[in-house]
Amino acid sequence: MDDVTPERPTPTTTIEVLGKYPGEGNPLISHRFGADGDAFVHDGRVYLYLTNDTQGYAPGPDGTSPTNTYAGISTITVISSDDLANWTDHGEIPVAGPDGIAKYASQSWAPAVASRVVAGRERFFLYFADNGAATGVLVGDSPLGPWRDERGSLLITAETPGASDGRNWLFDPGVFVDDDGRGYLYFGGGGDDGSRSAENTNPPRSTRVIRLGDDMISTEGAAEVIDAPLAFESGHLFKRAGRYYYSYSSNFGFGGPVDPDGPPLGAIAYLVADDPMGPWTPDEYAGVVFRNPGVHFGAGGNNHQSVFELNGRHYLTYHAQTLNSRITGGTTQGFRSPHIAELEFNADGTVREVPGTFDGVAQIRHLDPYREIEAVTIAWQQGLATRRISAPDEVPALVLHDVDDGDWTSLSSVDFGAGAGGVSARVKPLVADAGIQVRLDDRAGPVVATIPVGGPIGVWTEVGADLDGVSGVHDVYFTFVGADGRALVEVRSWRFTEASREARGTG
Repeated sequence: MDDVTPERPTPTTTIEVLGKYPGEGNPLISHRFGADGDAFVHDGRVYLYLTNDTQGYAPGPDGTSPTNTYAGISTITVISSDDLANWTDHGEIPVAGPDGIAKYASQSWAPAVASRVVAGRERFFLYFADNGAATGVLVGDSPLGPWRDERGSLLITAETPGASDGRNWLFDPGVFVDDDGRGYLYFGGGGDDGSRSAENTNPPRSTRVIRLGDDMISTEGAAEVIDAPLAFESGHLFKRAGRYYYSYSSNFGFGGPVDPDGPPLGAIAYLVADDPMGPWTPDEYAGVVFRNPGVHFGAGGNNHQSVFELNGRHYLTYHAQTLNSRITGGTTQGFRSPHIAELEFNADGTVREVPGTFDGVAQIRHLDPYREIEAVTIAWQQGLATRRISAPDEVPALVLHDVDDGDWTSLSSVDFGAGAGGVSARVKPLVADAGIQVRLDDRAGPVVATIPVGGPIGVWTEVGADLDGVSGVHDVYFTFVGADGRALVEVRSWRFTEASREARGTG
């Protein structure tokens, strides 16, 4: 497949600055933007679905882009990890617009994903906001698709019973499947920050919950109002210890004083109830999960979250304009990046407020080097982009792209055990003379191997080099070297081989 797939222009714009410093866990990725992250765990791996802010990124010569308006965003970006430190780029899902799967939709924002067994087979459901006016859904055979449109129309519109009072938005879906298999969709938003009428009150009663049909692409009954204090957008539900936590982003003002016992402006707040349908009223208000990103990083903006559980721990996803700020030296234009933090609870089940940090969370397992590792699995990098080489109707396969002299990528906490004897890469050379330097623990550390990039130009091939004395756990850095100013190579995957007993001297 690699050799015959037609070339496609990269869907992203290369970011040349160092946007995530080695050792940092946040932002999760630095070669592209992504917002409104919704986490979905499947078979020990967390998949994060993101509004593709990179579609609106158009930097000029100084690296500054016009403000992100979201109007041109019609794809959803997916990344995943099984260790919360090395993140694999799965590219974009073409959701909306003339080239999208749901051609009747104009945009795709704020995704949410769930799975359910339907007709004896596990199926996956991707919900998305068609701007503020509606919510749609696609169906897939795995967390990565391929995705298809089975419904043929938008799922939530102004005609959905109970969905709209004529003023609220019908976006930001949050999907939840309970232990009994029953599905629920949380959606909506709006508030008196200029988006609603002057008679708006606090709570604005602009978000909703509705039961999903067994097929997960239909609704049952009427949507019910969620009466959350200062609610604005980003409704999301998770379950812990038999109780249901509804979190949401609070408004930026509603024409009156902020209730000192309610949420602050632009924060992630939450309610707790005993049923997915609530009742959700101000009496269930329980506190703040996460304050506005501007409180933590100096760059504010909207707020959006999800919660997932992995290996018995809970984590919060959120976004912030940290990469955008580093590109421009401090200013921001609305380009957001995904972050995570551990979510902890008090003895009474209330949430401990989460701080926003560049540290992120601890890596939960070492990376196994003795298997094929997709080259678009990245801990830290600089100067690289990615390109999809699989067809749109196939499970995505991506490669490292726009690889220039001095660009580098890395893997965090790689466990070589008793010792590695070699390293190889599947590459497509673009010049006659290039190489990949392998370093341990520091991007400026000593070179332990250099992989020569040889073979016919434009043809996928396997190249490799010997390793000696590489054992134990290390961060691994790959630095590309070659003719300055020219694209050198594309890379599909890495693989290390174990040293023989004789080479290790263990007999």
